[in-house]
Amino acid sequence: MEFDNIECVSSSEGLNEDEIHHHNPHHPNPHHGHHQLSSSKPHNGANNANNVVGATGITPATSVHELLECPVCTNSMYPPIHQCQNGHTLCSTCKVRVHNQCPTCRLELGDIRCLALEKVAESLELPCKYCTRGCPEIFPYYSKLKHEVICNFRPYNCPYAGSECSVVGDIPFLVAHLRDDHKVDMHTGSTFNHRYVKSNPREVENATWMLTVFHSFGQYFCLHFEAFQLGMAPVYMAFLRFMGDEVEARNYSYSLEVGANGRKLTWEGTPRSIRDSHRKVRDSHDGLIIQRNMALFFSGGDRKELKLRVTGRVWKEQQNPEAGPCIQNFT
Repeated sequence: MEFDNIECVSSSEGLNEDEIHHHNPHHPNPHHGHHQLSSSKPHNGANNANNVVGATGITPATSVHELLECPVCTNSMYPPIHQCQNGHTLCSTCKVRVHNQCPTCRLELGDIRCLALEKVAESLELPCKYCTRGCPEIFPYYSKLKHEVICNFRPYNCPYAGSECSVVGDIPFLVAHLRDDHKVDMHTGSTFNHRYVKSNPREVENATWMLTVFHSFGQYFCLHFEAFQLGMAPVYMAFLRFMGDEVEARNYSYSLEVGANGRKLTWEGTPRSIRDSHRKVRDSHDGLIIQRNMALFFSGGDRKELKLRVTGRVWKEQQNPEAGPCIQNFT
């Protein structure tokens, strides 16, 4: 879909709609590479075993952890742990990567398992790899991987939906990344007013038109607007995502409204966490969906140009300790 003829006008609290203009909202992703987070784990060579056995000044716990470190990827090794005829070990993933050849002595690895090291691994309890980010959990060796997949302290993926961006990080880092690298519009306030304009609206393809970030209640929210095919019908969809985890997202609600000529459509719901990809949210239809014919009706005129005005607001649900039910906070 061509984006040159798409115009978006945004406004938030304290600003008039005509004061903010944004043209050509589709921005290419300047960083397609993966930004790797730094690790505090020391890099150890293939001679870890020699360093551990009989070494002085190294605690037994540290020695075991170093012994279980793969010399190729430096990650902790999980069974099956492979070894060559000379006793050099590496993880099963790297065994495939090195084409079944020992990276230390170049002998063929074969199918020899290091059963003794696997027994040691079974007896260990290790901290989550996100402990430096604040996770206090310690798990048995085999449970550690399962936890890290869902750990609340794991980094977030970039929520930009216009391209496949592989950047990860915490929320402050991603906010700066969206602003500086993707040139996303940033607004402050709990209300918003967007106008989406496109010539030749009958050409509808799967496309992301706009991502805007709002700062409200000390949190950040991503407003998405997209055009795609729902079955055989072309539709437009707007939805909000929360820049934080799923539990915290439930503390907020939002509403969206679009309309004209005495008609309107409204949507009210809870923003989804950016833990859920924008495609997952879109495919679950969790947002305001506007059929093309209705969108053209709202646009008025000769129905040859799309002019949709989407308004909305975000509020925080506050628990009343005496009455029990939630009350809304719009401040």
